[in-house]
Amino acid sequence: MQAIRSTALILYSAILIGCQSSPSEPVQAPEDTAGQCDASAVQKLVGEQASPALLDQARRESGAAVARILRPGDIVTLEYNTQRLTLTTDEALEIRRISCG
Repeated sequence: MQAIRSTALILYSAILIGCQSSPSEPVQAPEDTAGQCDASAVQKLVGEQASPALLDQARRESGAAVARILRPGDIVTLEYNTQRLTLTTDEALEIRRISCG
């Protein structure tokens, strides 16, 4: 009986060892540039008056998937989103800074 258990244990161990894969080089996912924001493409808008139409234009020209306008005192989340364009304005909605994230 002990011999059967030992043989079965050795057999199962051999099967499990055979199922293990050897380490290989990590597979890198292809970079998806769709929706990737490029703030440098719309820096010419600094000093302009922010509006919904201008925001949409800036989003399209920068290649961003989403865009937002931030005014002084607006509450923002801290997550970094490479596909988001942010137009930072003053109280009068004049664009002071354009960035991605």
